[in-house]
Amino acid sequence: MKLYVIGIGPGNYENMTVRADRALRESDTIVGYHVYTDLVRPIYPDKEYLTTGMTREADRCRMAVEEAKKGKTVSMVCSGDSGIYGMAGLIYEVRGEDESVEVEVIPGLTAACSGGAVLGAPLTHDFAVISLSDRLTEWSKIETRLHNAAEADLSIVLYNPKSKGRPDYLAKACDILLGVLNEDRLCGVVRNIGREGQSHELMTLRELRDYDADMFCTVFIGNAMTRRIGSSMVTPRGYRDV
Repeated sequence: MKLYVIGIGPGNYENMTVRADRALRESDTIVGYHVYTDLVRPIYPDKEYLTTGMTREADRCRMAVEEAKKGKTVSMVCSGDSGIYGMAGLIYEVRGEDESVEVEVIPGLTAACSGGAVLGAPLTHDFAVISLSDRLTEWSKIETRLHNAAEADLSIVLYNPKSKGRPDYLAKACDILLGVLNEDRLCGVVRNIGREGQSHELMTLRELRDYDADMFCTVFIGNAMTRRIGSSMVTPRGYRDV
């Protein structure tokens, strides 16, 4: 009884790992949020697919564990990396101490990596990744993390910057950062990473505050050393200074 928890990266086959591809080909059943299963279905059309809608993460994980207990090889797919805002932790919680179902976590390219590559090299030095979704984390805690990351002069990557239910969260986050950082701090936004319609642009932190982002955007805020080199966003680590 085998259950893979697979990070499929941005969603295109070229950015999926060989290990992920091998596990999906071995699987009888692929489980996931329908947006993510739709990304892999054309590549693996002969598999059984089980899906749920958004906010039903626990149901998805229970479904995957139960299918594995039937003797199937099952893959739970997640966008990006399966252990970074993914289902890996919840799969272990749902399975509990019963190790009759073997769980194998297969990492994938998280948006910080794949989006950073689109912009250039914004994460060459220490950085923080913070989700602006307050569905599972209190906003007061998110505020503290934003403030502390800015105080520490970390490059910052923001996931889930906006949604219909949270239209002003990116602006609120920028207001917190502007309390610490200069308004001309270099920032970047990548939309639809690795998918049709991919785009990116650079801007200042002040401009980012009013940017029309959505849930398909990943936001990058540079540290004090981050600069524009040509059309790219680059954070030096200091190799040329040693």
